[in-house]
Amino acid sequence: MITKIKKTMKWALCAALFTSCSDFLDILPTNQVVLENYWTEKADVSSVMTGCYAALENSDALARMIVWGELRSDNMRLGANVPNEINEILKENLLPSNVYCNWSKIYDCINRCNTVCHYAPMVQAIDPNYSEDEMKANVAEAVTLRSLCYFYLIRAFRDVPYSTEPSISDAQNYILPAMPFDQVLDSLITSLEQVKGDAVRRYFQDDSPNAYQNSSKITRWAVYALLADLNLWKGNWDEAINYCDQVIDFKRQQYQEMLEREGNVNDIALIDSIPMILEKPLGSTVCGHAYDEIFGAGNSFESIFELYFNNGNTWVGNYYGNSQNVMGRLSCPDFIAKEVAQGNGTIFKRTDGRAYESTVSSNSSYAIAKYTRQAVYYDTKNVSTEKDLKLTESRRSSDDANWIFYRLSDMILIKAEALIERGQEGDWDKAFELIDIVNKRANDAVNGNRASTLKKSDYIDTKSSMEQLLFEERQREFLFEGKRWFDLVRMARRDGNNTRMVQLVTRKYIENVNAIKIKLADPNIIYFPYAKSELKVNPLLKQNPAFLTGEDSELTK
Repeated sequence: MITKIKKTMKWALCAALFTSCSDFLDILPTNQVVLENYWTEKADVSSVMTGCYAALENSDALARMIVWGELRSDNMRLGANVPNEINEILKENLLPSNVYCNWSKIYDCINRCNTVCHYAPMVQAIDPNYSEDEMKANVAEAVTLRSLCYFYLIRAFRDVPYSTEPSISDAQNYILPAMPFDQVLDSLITSLEQVKGDAVRRYFQDDSPNAYQNSSKITRWAVYALLADLNLWKGNWDEAINYCDQVIDFKRQQYQEMLEREGNVNDIALIDSIPMILEKPLGSTVCGHAYDEIFGAGNSFESIFELYFNNGNTWVGNYYGNSQNVMGRLSCPDFIAKEVAQGNGTIFKRTDGRAYESTVSSNSSYAIAKYTRQAVYYDTKNVSTEKDLKLTESRRSSDDANWIFYRLSDMILIKAEALIERGQEGDWDKAFELIDIVNKRANDAVNGNRASTLKKSDYIDTKSSMEQLLFEERQREFLFEGKRWFDLVRMARRDGNNTRMVQLVTRKYIENVNAIKIKLADPNIIYFPYAKSELKVNPLLKQNPAFLTGEDSELTK
């Protein structure tokens, strides 16, 4: 409770800072003299830096990151009272007029980050209380948040306007053509490589009440996590593996420090070689602890970077569910959650706690439970029906769920995927072992002693079977976390066609399945169209061919 109060006070202060930052960015004229008069001390940089994080926490920005990364995948169907713009995307009737094609809130964050990068060095030159190391750390924060924003944009739209210069003068020309996906990706990797050594390792010691900031702000490990992901998309397997290893090694170091500081730890243990939060802590008779720590409390041992919400995560509350409504505006397809406890699940084994933590039966459908629950407790021992679980839950009283971008499981599974694709001698065995670690934890592993539910002989023979295992485990582990559609896009890009993607996505459909299969076969349709409003103001943008209509053709001539 004390920790929560201190968090509340800290973020109340941040909100105050952001208010002044927002007023500055939105109200003051963009005259260069006024701008330079503002940027005179360290506090000015801190204020706008806080505004960069707040821009991502904006409900419109977060909504787009979730919609772009998850909605079109096989993980989501309509729930209760779904708005038309969401329903049309779910039905693959995606048009340039849809509000979720508008990217302005993401570019707002990008521009704030660019502004920090531009002015922070100037402030450091005139403010003796602002050290060079502090300035470089702020620039590293801003570059990383900017890179994360662009990474979302290219995965959603493919080619996007790209600039690292802030909009600070009325004389600037910001009508830019779209830069190709691979060029943006290369630029993001290069820019992060340049600043990675400047990022803060930890803001506070792990036993400090303020240690939550180590995962709610950009650290060096967040930079490495993003670099691992970018290199995975680029096909730089060695680099992706290296960055994953650096984060995993840091978590091992943290765990060792914890043992030395506390003597023993009951809820974190090595599963094979990697420390993981246990679903059933030593001495406990019920599962659910890993969920409680990672998604309930947030800023867990496994977290690398997540957005902190004291309140205001209304999009997740409305669309996933809250204490007033178990069924949100989105729901889970039956094939994912149906009859798991009976052993008839197509995605989850009966002992896999992620099925029970992430979904809940509601009026013959399955509601999304991940992020909506504060805590959940259940028992998978000898389970054969849902009643055997003896599941109890406590739901959030307010919309205060953090949103996680990267956690330890990301690093484990990114490394496994890179090993599979690299395919050197022994790589597939190593990849299987990593996937098995994540799977064991979910199936109530204690110190790695529980027998695996995965059989190596079922997968290890071919690359395609290993890829299937990897993407299946990612679906189980990251269900509803805004990653699945992007996983399928990466799969399709690597395959050079949409065949596997279409087979997986159309599992959730009951009506118009063949028509949707035909539509999704177009390689361009895996990306969102440019918003009609953007085409009107930027004549250099050329609409995605999969979404051209007569009206749009006129706009893109």
